[in-house]
Amino acid sequence: MLGTTKGIVMKSITEQLARYKSVHLNSKNISSHFVGVPLIVFAVTLLLNTITFELEFSNLFDSALRLKFTLAMVIFTFVALYYSLLHRLLALGMVGYILLNLYLAHLCSDVSGILSLAIGLFVVGWIIQFIGHYYEKAKPAFVDDLSQFLIGPLFLMAEVYFMLGLAPKLNAKVSVLAREKRKALDAKNAVS
Repeated sequence: MLGTTKGIVMKSITEQLARYKSVHLNSKNISSHFVGVPLIVFAVTLLLNTITFELEFSNLFDSALRLKFTLAMVIFTFVALYYSLLHRLLALGMVGYILLNLYLAHLCSDVSGILSLAIGLFVVGWIIQFIGHYYEKAKPAFVDDLSQFLIGPLFLMAEVYFMLGLAPKLNAKVSVLAREKRKALDAKNAVS
């Protein structure tokens, strides 16, 4: 475990990624996730980007300062902070990915039919995900642990890092633990 704060226990990056990877060992499933997860994340970003609010500071340097925020900005700020608690190097890549999504959502904010577009991308993303899990012959990680929704994008970033030869010790630990978890899962399913 990474740490505790007044009864809240946070799993380490190794545990989180191994849990996710344990049901993402098939190359077709992983490939489907490299398409499906970004579609889903972008769809959610588009939807959250439609909810805006402003903060105005009057009489600041003899003028008013107005800051415009979207719900996407606020939520993804907290998600990025969570990622930074798990692993700073991976969080750095995720911040870049989050900023790209926020920028693209901003570019699309005036597009008519944005809600339909977001819903369509969301549905297509999930269809691709479930096709991947058909090949994996394992249910998605979030079925047993909702926190895995946040780990999916981080898992893909980790896979990119691992392909580039970054964080080799983390890769080794995650891979070994994921295989152990998968063996235990397969054994449990064989008994059921």
